[in-house]
Formats: sequence, C-alpha cells, structure tokens
Amino acid sequence: MIVDLHNHTPLCNHATGDIEEFVKNAIKKKIDIFGFSDHAPMNFDEKYRMNFSQMGKYEKDVLHVKKKYIDKIEILLGYEVDYLDGYLDERVLNANVDYLIGSIHFLNRWGFDNPEFIGEYQNRDIDKIWEEYFRALKEMAKSQFFEIVGHIDLIKVFRFLPKKDIRLIAKNSIKEIKKSNMVVELNSAGLRKPVKEIYPSPQIMELLVEFDIPITFSSDAHKIDDIGYKRDEVMKYAKSFGYKKCAVFRKKERVMVNF
Repeated sequence: MIVDLHNHTPLCNHATGDIEEFVKNAIKKKIDIFGFSDHAPMNFDEKYRMNFSQMGKYEKDVLHVKKKYIDKIEILLGYEVDYLDGYLDERVLNANVDYLIGSIHFLNRWGFDNPEFIGEYQNRDIDKIWEEYFRALKEMAKSQFFEIVGHIDLIKVFRFLPKKDIRLIAKNSIKEIKKSNMVVELNSAGLRKPVKEIYPSPQIMELLVEFDIPITFSSDAHKIDDIGYKRDEVMKYAKSFGYKKCAVFRKKERVMVNF
C-alpha cells in the first residue's frame, strides 16, 4: 500500500497545479491513498494560507475528486494546522475531515522556516531555539487536537543544528506524542530543503521506535512534481527502523496498513 497524506493546493497561495492535476499524477505514481491537507486558515500569516471563506470550496473540491476517481484512488480530506497560541480556531478544529496534521512553523510569531526570516538565527542561541521548538511541539501534542505530527523536526530545515544531543532535546515531546496517541509522518520535503534530510532525522526515529509511535508517509507536495517525491527512499528508511505498517485516517479513525 502506497500512502501520501500531506499535500497542498493553490488555495494556500504558495502551491501550483489544480486539485485534479494532483490526483491524476498521484494515480500515475500508483499511490493508493492520497490525502489533501492544505494550510488551514488563521488570522496570522494570511498570505501563506486559504482564508476562512474558502474552507467550503476546498472541502467541496476535494470531495468532488474523491468521488470522481473513487475507482482509481482513495482520496482523504484533511488540514495542516499551525499550532500557535491564540490563533487556533474552532472552525478548523471541528471541521468534518479525515484528519488534522498539527505543525509548528512559528516560535513566538517568528516564521523560522521561512527564508525571509533566516537572519534571526544569528540573534539566538541554537540550543535554545531547538528547546523552544520542542516545547511548542510538546504543547501541541498535549492539546490532543491532531492526529498527525507534521515534519516533526522542521527546525533543522536550514541545517542550523544544536550542540546538545537531539534525543535529549526531543524526548519529552516524543513522550507526549505517545501519550496523545498521535502518528508521526515521514516527510520527504526535507530532501528538497537545505538540510537534505527526511523529517524525522535518525535520532528522532530512534525515539519513535523506543516509544512505539506509529508513522505515516507524506511528500508535502506544493507542486505536481513533488507528489511521491523520493517515495522509495523514504519507505526504505522506515523499514530500516523496523516499520512495516503505516497509518491512514478515515473520519479521524486510525487504520494501520502494510506498506
């Protein structure tokens, strides 16, 4: 079974290609279960996401292709939600979807993965940045709003790595993810970024295995060519840590499938 649950649409204002093109290419790539999880609206950083008035269109469009291509591929509907204190919205959290991906893209409103704001790394201690990121991740897991953790170590995106052992920094967050019964995605987008590494790193993968945390797969596609990106490499990576099954969600109910 080939699964890819984290993919975007042009409604986020930084992706290209329409929904139907995405689905046709996913079919071509022999993906069995393909999920749309575009950036959910919030009243911050609006230029990189749909607005609240577009949620209906987004959901309708995804459900349309789900029905149209039902004999060729299973389409799932989700949102990628920024966990940012003061900006979570009930309209998103209560949306009638298959799953929600919780992601950290901001530390106290600093968009640390946006190249526009990369200079801020020079103003802070790198270990403290990583500790702040994983504290935010722990709080996200504790909220129990989400089914999937998005790109769990996104903070490594520009390859500014901590001096401290990553496993020590991340361990409490991983414990909280286990407690909240969440799944962690293996996301190939890191291979397209300066870090040139899958999310999560081997150190984080060791913790996922230690705490018996399930995984799923994502290409985090923002354009047609991203769909299924480095899929075989990511699946081989998962198997090297002993994983044989991955998670999918239907109406927020988790099902484990062989890959």
